[in-house]
Amino acid sequence: MSAWRPDRLLEGFEAFEQRFAHDYDGEVVTTLVRLPVPPAHTAPRGAVLYVHGFIDYFFQRHMAERFAAAGYAFYALDCRKHGRSLRAHQRPCFCKDITEYFADLDWALEVIGAPVLLAGHSTGGLVSALYAHAGTRRGQLGALWLNSPFFEFNAPPARRWLLTAAAMLGGILPFGNDNKSIRPEYVEGLHRNWRGEWDFDLSLKPREGFPVYYGWVRAIRKAQARLQAGLSIGCPVLVMHSDTADIILDWRHMTRWAPGLGPQVALAAFPGGVHDLVLSRREIRDAVFERLFTWDAAVH
Repeated sequence: MSAWRPDRLLEGFEAFEQRFAHDYDGEVVTTLVRLPVPPAHTAPRGAVLYVHGFIDYFFQRHMAERFAAAGYAFYALDCRKHGRSLRAHQRPCFCKDITEYFADLDWALEVIGAPVLLAGHSTGGLVSALYAHAGTRRGQLGALWLNSPFFEFNAPPARRWLLTAAAMLGGILPFGNDNKSIRPEYVEGLHRNWRGEWDFDLSLKPREGFPVYYGWVRAIRKAQARLQAGLSIGCPVLVMHSDTADIILDWRHMTRWAPGLGPQVALAAFPGGVHDLVLSRREIRDAVFERLFTWDAAVH
């Protein structure tokens, strides 16, 4: 019997749920979502695996449909403790080390079983970059697309001491947290309940987010330090960013650290885009997909 089932959030999609060994929160689950390819069709451009950001999950139906129309088999992960994979006993979006997500990627790549364009957004971009550098199945990656990757915290110099303090506390009190650090303006600008055009589950991507745990801050700071020291990603990499319209991260951090990812790195700027570039207004997201598909064709 197939492990794929109709997805509970997106009609026409399928989901595959995988359980892992228990961790410090108890049961661990990861969910792979796909847009099924009709039997009479193939995916001549291979597969894409999308990895979401922090306080996020896969809901971007239009992105999957654009990839499918361009000849890709589309898959997306809801990583452990995010979205479809979040369980009531878990701390939302928490990890003690970024490499906890490597098991999710290992499993997803094994299920897909084909060369993959790995696509990471924001924190998913940080995870994907480090996986492309050191992940067990990194040889399966044909290319890496990073959409506004989280290479550095966007904090003014006067407040960076707070990040340092949180990271230090994270080693002692990993579950200590700040529940006032997420800006509601971003979700308000995306969701159709406020100023946006998109519909997503506000229990999985809340307006005011989830608590930011000190242990998570520590894990991210360690991962960013590893990336900033320089990686050796073997596949071609495309880093996309907006400008000051990105109210979550600073695009200058992305352009600063991108050249150190590996020998084949390209950058593309989309002024006026929102933090998740594929959720930008139509003309910008159309340009994002056009640039991505052209680049991927050129590097293969």
